[in-house]
Amino acid sequence: MNPFRILAATLTLLFGLQAMPALAQPPAQGSGDPVYSIQNPPAYAMIGDLLIARPLLIVATVVGAGLFVVALPFTAMGGGIGDAGKALVVDPGKAAFVRCLGCTGDGYNKRE
Repeated sequence: MNPFRILAATLTLLFGLQAMPALAQPPAQGSGDPVYSIQNPPAYAMIGDLLIARPLLIVATVVGAGLFVVALPFTAMGGGIGDAGKALVVDPGKAAFVRCLGCTGDGYNKRE
């Protein structure tokens, strides 16, 4: 048999078998509603979240608290204290301290 045909058949088989896991989909579990789905992030997402995202979110929470205190007299005159506090302090704080490690969703999703 021609060596080119052997090489082509081998490469076709090799690349075809590598694509098989990408085509396999696990069966859908639950209702499919994202509110009720439990996230299971991979290890690299957890490591990146721990080393990069969490420290930046903690810094954003502290800086946001400082900006909130500086802007408090102006937001009090406009009546937007709650919105400013939520945007500058609460949202970064929730993202830094409440969500699970590596998860992309906000808030606390209890694992069972």
